[in-house]
Amino acid sequence: MNDLLLQLRDLALSSAPTVLLFLATLAAYRILVHAPLGKVLAERRARTQGAVEAANAAIAAAEARMQDYEHKLQAARAALFHAREERLRILQAEMDKAIAAARQESHKQVQAACALVQTSAEAARAQMQSSIDPLGALAVARILSPAAAAVKGA
Repeated sequence: MNDLLLQLRDLALSSAPTVLLFLATLAAYRILVHAPLGKVLAERRARTQGAVEAANAAIAAAEARMQDYEHKLQAARAALFHAREERLRILQAEMDKAIAAARQESHKQVQAACALVQTSAEAARAQMQSSIDPLGALAVARILSPAAAAVKGA
């Protein structure tokens, strides 16, 4: 067993420079490669994550603006609809006024025509009344003249 221990001691002493060289290489790797590479990867991750967060923020802002535009568009459509309804109401009121004025005018014209017809009828009646007496006398004279001549001749 002493032999085994002696061989292990010799092996450890002969491998010591290799172990020290491995540890020095490991330390140099950590200092020269691993630390700067970790910084670069962390910075890259931060930039990537920052870009993703910025993109998400831009998407959220765009969605908020889109909703705002949609609300404004709905409000504008509602305003246009109400303005259109108001114009239609005003036009309907103006049309009703025009129809009422036309009715009044036509009613006045009908009354004037009725008055004219009544006046013409009264004038015709008066003319007929004034010509009834002479026509009656003429008719009586014609009817009676042949009878009077027959009476004279008989």
